[in-house]
Amino acid sequence: MSDFSGLIKPYRITHGKKFRLKDVDPADTGDFESKDLAEELLQRGVAELDAKQEKLYALNQWSLLLIFQAMDAAGKDGTIKHVMSGLNPQGCDVSAFKSPSSEELDHDFLWRCARRLPPRGRIGIFNRSYYEEVLVVRVHPRLLKSQKIPPQLVTKHIWKNRFEDIKGFERHLTREGVVVRKFFLHISKEEQKKRFLSRLEEKGKNWKFSPADLSERACWDDYTRAYEDMIRHTATPDCPWYVVPADHKWFSRLIVAAVVNHTLESLPLHFPKVAANQEAELAKARKILLAEK
Repeated sequence: MSDFSGLIKPYRITHGKKFRLKDVDPADTGDFESKDLAEELLQRGVAELDAKQEKLYALNQWSLLLIFQAMDAAGKDGTIKHVMSGLNPQGCDVSAFKSPSSEELDHDFLWRCARRLPPRGRIGIFNRSYYEEVLVVRVHPRLLKSQKIPPQLVTKHIWKNRFEDIKGFERHLTREGVVVRKFFLHISKEEQKKRFLSRLEEKGKNWKFSPADLSERACWDDYTRAYEDMIRHTATPDCPWYVVPADHKWFSRLIVAAVVNHTLESLPLHFPKVAANQEAELAKARKILLAEK
């Protein structure tokens, strides 16, 4: 995976003002006509991540936050599993954000995610995130009532205000050495239907299906508009969105692996240098060990 930039450039959104979701084909596979080469490149990319993560962990200066958002059945869990399989669990944390708890509802909408930010030297993965607050809450505005926000603050500008808060939060993270990369796995409505049917027809997959999935599917157009507006307002050069075609899982996983590799490659990562006085101590320790009988 040497040419990361060429592979991922078509899906990188840094200025979202003119972004339109319909301009990205969910079934796109780039220049790959079959998945064989893509899967080979994915395995190479996963292997390369291991060496880069080791330097990130040893240097203990930067951290990487990967945010995954998608419609149901777009493959977030599988992508996280396959792409991150080569990482050392000691330097990686995965947080899945579902419906907020009563404690979380007693705080601002960024609070629960801020608590799970990766410390220096680590990779943090958010399976859903604070972006749910401008997605599911926007599609279902009744959820705002449970957030205990003073009524006079819930105005027609609330979504614009949240976009501004999110951008400010991510700008703060960037200035502190937390590198943020955001992925929207873009699945078509037709492919989602196929995957839902697969979950219903295969007993081993029944557990993956929830009746709520159908009610959310009925809001497809509302979610599409919400995602598009979200990307338009929160894509920046420092914290870009990657709109990843997700109808073919092998391709979406390859793109995510390429983005993570490219991001780590762009950082000045290296193993910490040993000071002169430490070198003397190391030499002394080596001498003692060699002298043991």
